[in-house]
Amino acid sequence: MRRTGSISLALPSFGGAVRRLILLNVGVFFALAVLGWVSPSVSQFLTGHMVLEPLAVVRGEVWQLFSYSLLNPGILSFVFSMLTIWFTGSLLEGSYGSRWLMELYWSSVGGGAVIASAISFTHLFGLRPDAVSVGVWAGTFGLLVAIAMLFGDQEFMLWFLVRIKAKYLVAIYILIEVAVLLKAADNFGALVQLSGALAGFLFVRFAPRRGLVFGVTEWLYGLRNAYYRAKRRRAARKFEVYMRKQNRVVHFDKDGRYIDPDEKRDPNDKRWMN
Repeated sequence: MRRTGSISLALPSFGGAVRRLILLNVGVFFALAVLGWVSPSVSQFLTGHMVLEPLAVVRGEVWQLFSYSLLNPGILSFVFSMLTIWFTGSLLEGSYGSRWLMELYWSSVGGGAVIASAISFTHLFGLRPDAVSVGVWAGTFGLLVAIAMLFGDQEFMLWFLVRIKAKYLVAIYILIEVAVLLKAADNFGALVQLSGALAGFLFVRFAPRRGLVFGVTEWLYGLRNAYYRAKRRRAARKFEVYMRKQNRVVHFDKDGRYIDPDEKRDPNDKRWMN
């Protein structure tokens, strides 16, 4: 994909993982709005257990590490975050696939919550573990950092007025959040968003190209094959001992393959293995 070029006013495609993420957030937003109108007490109770509060997480409400991202404090912030997910997510999904995008987003949401919650117990920057945070921006910052890392020279329109490269646009957002962390009242919220950006950076930097799920399954598949190879080697050794007792000598290689003395075989041929 080109990293630079002219800017088109055409909207990106709305489908796949991007559509699922946006519809999930929009659905929860309106569901909670209707619930707040029908039964304010139930809505208050539910949202009280969905916000991210480090003390509550330590007490066992671990779902807050993800549920907080489904709550949004204001309409303008919510709309802008959805637009950001749409534009950045479409670019990433088109190049890396739906599963990779989903893993990046939720890793940023959950990883940002874990990092920020842990830092809140240190009381740095005046933080407290009983502070709360909500909003989709931790995951959104993960997408923005991925855009800066992978498509840093791609140009966007800042506030629809200024043409700017992605890496500089993301740097502006990061500096704004750092200023909020140091000066504003909602410093825990800013820390969650910055932590989401850090989690997104770590995902892009270290996660397998095809995603964490694929990497884990490949690792488990390798463990399974290693187990079967060990069983095969053990069986081969036992068979060698048995044949020696029968006054016959047979040989197996280090992978448990029988070595035919009359056959020449490539030692690097692994096609027979699991």
